[in-house]
Amino acid sequence: MSEDLREDEVNLGVLCFIAHRAMEARVLQALAAAGYDDLTSAQGRVFARIGPQGTRVTDLAEQAQITKQTAGFLVDQLERAGYVRRVPDPTDARARLVQIAARGKAAVEVARVAEAETEAEWTRHLGKQSTNQLRRALTRLREITDPYR
Repeated sequence: MSEDLREDEVNLGVLCFIAHRAMEARVLQALAAAGYDDLTSAQGRVFARIGPQGTRVTDLAEQAQITKQTAGFLVDQLERAGYVRRVPDPTDARARLVQIAARGKAAVEVARVAEAETEAEWTRHLGKQSTNQLRRALTRLREITDPYR
């Protein structure tokens, strides 16, 4: 155990996960209240990685750290529900891109509002200075923890 971490303290990874889980729950609750009650957290983790022009299933799988088969299964569910669509990849005729469909874009708008409300609540709790410090620190940490930034 690190000398800097007391026995009763929770490590930074767990603390980040707890905050992430709380944000995810708030977003899913807001989505359900707005009529998007068929989205799961697993689908959301894949959906959140779809780029503006679309993303291949293999890339979604890699970024979500799941198998290609699992990513394909989740994308199939999202497609059947009307959140995404598959289109030809203009750079490779054999490949397809997953893009956010109209229903998915509407859900993203609801999610963004829930995220902003949650961040505002956290800012009221922590104060603006601490929130800004936290954002800067986590953004810097992302430099060494997120290969997909």
